Amino acid sequence: MEEEEEENLQSFLQWAAALGISDSINNNNNSASSSSSSSCLGRSLSVSHFPEAGGKGELILRVPKSALMTTHSLITKHQKQVLSSALEKYPLLSSTQILSIVLLNELDKGRSSCWYPYLKQMPRSYDLLASFGQFEIEALQIDDAIWTAQKAVQKGKMEWEEAKPLMSELNIKPQLITFKAWLWASATISSRTMHIPWDTAGCLCPVGDFFNYAPPEEDPCHLKDSKACGTDSNSHITSSCEGERTGNSTEEIFDSNVDRLIDAGYDEAVASYCFYAKRHYREGDQVLLSYGTYTNLELLEHYGFLLQENPNDKAFMSLEPEMYSLCSWPKESLYISQDGKPSFALLSTIRLWATPVVKRRSVKHIAFSGHQISSENEVAVMEWLANRCQALLSSFSTSIEEDTLMLRIIEKIQDFDVPTSDYCETPSVLRNEICSFLESKNVLSGKSSASSHVSRKTRRLIYRWKLAVQWRHMYKRILSDCILCCNKMLDDHSRC
Repeated sequence: MEEEEEENLQSFLQWAAALGISDSINNNNNSASSSSSSSCLGRSLSVSHFPEAGGKGELILRVPKSALMTTHSLITKHQKQVLSSALEKYPLLSSTQILSIVLLNELDKGRSSCWYPYLKQMPRSYDLLASFGQFEIEALQIDDAIWTAQKAVQKGKMEWEEAKPLMSELNIKPQLITFKAWLWASATISSRTMHIPWDTAGCLCPVGDFFNYAPPEEDPCHLKDSKACGTDSNSHITSSCEGERTGNSTEEIFDSNVDRLIDAGYDEAVASYCFYAKRHYREGDQVLLSYGTYTNLELLEHYGFLLQENPNDKAFMSLEPEMYSLCSWPKESLYISQDGKPSFALLSTIRLWATPVVKRRSVKHIAFSGHQISSENEVAVMEWLANRCQALLSSFSTSIEEDTLMLRIIEKIQDFDVPTSDYCETPSVLRNEICSFLESKNVLSGKSSASSHVSRKTRRLIYRWKLAVQWRHMYKRILSDCILCCNKMLDDHSRC
């Protein structure tokens, strides 16, 4: 199996090189020469595997426009006429739905597709929230997350129902018109497409979508509406050289992109999608690029993975109705950061709310400037916030410690090294969830099976369950860390 995967990868890289995809700045041709390496990589990048993944300013990869997979490039002249005529009947289909349709149409061609080497490299399935079943959705436990997952599933089904008639008119094979196939196509587009100025659906970028994600150090507010770079969490690229800048005649073209917070973009000047390094890399380092700032729930919703240490993760807080009337902050600004600290908007709102009604008008400017109103007020704020977080933690069906144990058990279930019937007999508050999963998914009948005989579908179901537990565990950690921050502040005040 590994030899076959390696052979497929080399074939893909040869195909990519022939399209002019290169990590060489000096390669200005749109096709590789016959004397080039079998891989389009090698000057500064090489392909490696980083199963756990989710030179400064230098152009590290350039993918020419002709190598981008877009709605336009996936349609032949004959198909364009047929599709244009058919689309008149379905004017409400979005550009993303159309790209999903033509992607499935291309997959329908099999080996005859000119994109076949690239299509073979794509994952067979994804773990976006839209692919979660009812069990995995309920395993998230937090209402906002459950609602987000349910909305993603409903949206996927609605878009599929809208697209089915057109897919039938295009004579796409029945197995590629199923909801399962639609989920694959829409997840591919959600997690792998990159922004292009001429199509809101974006483009698929061979080799460029191998880069894994690294959260930016600061919030690129001016770029939030631009979906710049999406890949799935198993893609993988490493550096083959030090990240020093190389001098060449095209250097000035790329200098303007050095400071971009999102590390890739389409450059009209060179008619290519260009990728830049935000730091210096040593040989063997994994090259990580930023897609933008996302919470773990957003990463799970749009990309199908989450980060154990995500500086942009948040726990959003629901407040008392009266509190919302005291400020003009949007609800999404009322949160606790990954380090347990309340946001500026949340803290200022609670400070004003904790002030007697008759004094609120006179101290409003103090609260909204981010300053403490008084020592007594700050104590009341910290006590309220700590109590609120504790109440939320107590409302969940499992604790942080129980989720930690649950993750260990799931890992054992993944390995199938202990009979699964043993878990149902375990005297633990976790056994109901474990037994419910084993029964609802028909994972195993009660005896251990060799892991090699476990179906790919079963492994995927277990992994999605694990993602749900990991997410709720990290969410609860944020609440717990907030309690610690509040208690520390209260201790500091008590010493004064």
